[in-house]
Amino acid sequence: MSAGQDPRFVSRLTKKTLALILAGGRGSRLKHLTKWRSKPAVPFGGKFRIIDFPLSNCINSGIRQVGVLTQYKAHTLILHLQRGWSFLRGEFGEFVEILPAQQRIESTWYTGTADAVYQNQDIIRNHQSDYVLVLAGDHIYRMDYGTMIAHHVESGADMTVGCIEVDLDKAKEFGVMSVDDEGMVVEFAEKPENPQPMPGNENAALASMGIYVFNTAFLFEQLIKDADTPNSSHDFGKDIIPDVIDRYRYRVMAYAFQDPKSGKQAYWRDVGTVDAFWAANLELIGVTPELNLYDESWPIWTYQEQLPPAKFIFDDDDRRGMAVDSMVSGGCIISGAVVRNSLLFSNVRVNSYTEVNDSVILPGVDIGRNCRITKAVIDRGCEIPEGTVIGEDPEADAKRFHLSKGGVVLVTPEMLGHVLHYVR
Repeated sequence: MSAGQDPRFVSRLTKKTLALILAGGRGSRLKHLTKWRSKPAVPFGGKFRIIDFPLSNCINSGIRQVGVLTQYKAHTLILHLQRGWSFLRGEFGEFVEILPAQQRIESTWYTGTADAVYQNQDIIRNHQSDYVLVLAGDHIYRMDYGTMIAHHVESGADMTVGCIEVDLDKAKEFGVMSVDDEGMVVEFAEKPENPQPMPGNENAALASMGIYVFNTAFLFEQLIKDADTPNSSHDFGKDIIPDVIDRYRYRVMAYAFQDPKSGKQAYWRDVGTVDAFWAANLELIGVTPELNLYDESWPIWTYQEQLPPAKFIFDDDDRRGMAVDSMVSGGCIISGAVVRNSLLFSNVRVNSYTEVNDSVILPGVDIGRNCRITKAVIDRGCEIPEGTVIGEDPEADAKRFHLSKGGVVLVTPEMLGHVLHYVR
């Protein structure tokens, strides 16, 4: 949006926009955290789930028509959406619709991100939106989509791609773009072996965020072409974007995701690995984290459990309930234990003489007495036996649990011998 742009111009655009959140992915790099839930349903930040961030961005941006496309082990995600996102008013044309794979057009399940949208084109048409905002449901960030949509309309593009700057050595994991002086995308490569650096910065590349704005008619045209293309994987990054750039080079615009105050790269995290998930959670406990969950101007909405306040009990020299440089959610009881540099989700109990350091503890975990937990991610519902030591002996940890490349120990109920059919 240009300087001085009338906010009413943006609000008119967001009212004409349908957001589609692609939330069907397994997220296999998160290992056992996605054994029984999809990646967008994974808890994050003490009380949220990953899907809450793009959904909250939509609400805060004034986009109140949202479809969530689900597929892989979606039960947990669907429950969360029903409980936490049913507050929108249908009388006002507001909704968060769940769009599961249901073979509406094809006799197959979703075979790619573009196919997921293609198979719901009848539903999308019925909403009669002028613009379609396609979002990934598995990233952590805060973004005003309204400014991106306004930039798309003002540029006269048929498609706009949200982009960020990434280090060149990490760019292999992204779709990498090259742009001209006016920001038009002239080249795109999905996860290239040798990423093209940005002009003037040989150490960084311009990467796709997996966020796209389409003129609705143009989107349908491309989806139908792709569906009729033999050997296509029906994916936006692999197929749609490269083809559109080849055919319509001067109709695809890049939108740089930057902090509106500083003009620098804005906060965005792909928490797709155990190491990245652990690090992004622990970033939040810093004095001034990049992602400020306490910013009342841009709240992150979620399903609110009715829980009592966190409680810290016992004050003996060898048995003091305390947490330092940590975030502790509602319903937690720190009973004569010490928690340092850690993030505890709701309803976690840490029992006497136990130490928890540099760890992320998901909801409903019970850690027994005399335990030492270091640099770990403990999944929901785990009951850690008395005297357990985690994070001090890599060889011993690897035999019982999952040990990441970065040395983070992931513990799930099944690894502890608990028989659970799924973990919410």
